[in-house]
Amino acid sequence: MHAEDLQSHALRHDWRKEEVRALFDSPFSDLIYRAQTVHRENFNPNQVQMSTLLSIKTGGCPEDCAYCPQSAHHDAGVEAERLMRVEAVLAEARRAKAAGATRYCMGAAWRAPKDHDLETVCRMVAGVRALGMESCVTLGMLSAGQAERLAEAGLDYYNHNLDSAEEFYGEIITTRTYQDRLDTLASVRAAGINLCCGGIVGMGEGRAERAELLRGLANLPQHPESVPINNLVQVEGTPLYGTEPLDALEFVRAIAVARILMPGSMVRLSAGRENMSDETQALCFLAGANSIFLGDRLLTTANPLPDSDAALLDKLGVEAMPV
Repeated sequence: MHAEDLQSHALRHDWRKEEVRALFDSPFSDLIYRAQTVHRENFNPNQVQMSTLLSIKTGGCPEDCAYCPQSAHHDAGVEAERLMRVEAVLAEARRAKAAGATRYCMGAAWRAPKDHDLETVCRMVAGVRALGMESCVTLGMLSAGQAERLAEAGLDYYNHNLDSAEEFYGEIITTRTYQDRLDTLASVRAAGINLCCGGIVGMGEGRAERAELLRGLANLPQHPESVPINNLVQVEGTPLYGTEPLDALEFVRAIAVARILMPGSMVRLSAGRENMSDETQALCFLAGANSIFLGDRLLTTANPLPDSDAALLDKLGVEAMPV
């Protein structure tokens, strides 16, 4: 990596394939140095945003995402449940706030929400906002009108991941196209809602596909304000169970490249932390991750216990980011 490259941190949407691959292939120390430099130019390096994610409608999803235990196509032991009641969701939000979360995320296992269910979710969003927390939902595909209704309810963020590189996408999902995802992102943007959009690594893809996933995110017309990077959590009964786990340092490289490509975005260290050592998580923070999920569950998979998170952040001298 040339010295002039280390000084080039401008916001870009025109990254070339060979540029992003060169970042991934660069010496580890150079990559981390560049990522930390970019991070410090845009954020307090000793603060991490605390979020909580709740599954408000679990299981029975008609999509066939190979990683997901909530898919009706897989026998992963997850039973289909009804949409939670508004007050039950808000009671969980109050507990999350008391535990230190400043953003509350709600996920429903739908291909796309029905309009009557969307009205219920809008009441949840309004209630979360009334608690003084940022609100985020992930409900599947949205029409333009549905995105506008969520915006009217005061939704801060909509989560809709690209999941993988476009050329690898068909290996993971067949019931929804890559273009379907881009169309939902466009509807969310047109409604004026912030975008939470990232992907999953460790699904059997190579470094080239990981680079293309991040390039696809960075070359969107506007960078997602929030970029969750998930490390596959393998669940028995899903097609990806038994996949060779991703090397920890390769995951850290993905975090660092995401930070460099999208300097002003929140890079979210998301699923997979339960299986990461303190040292791996510390390297992720050094590489530019600045958001984590609190609580012992991420939808249906395990997450580190609050006490272990608090102990790790205390050792690192990292504090919660204010709203």
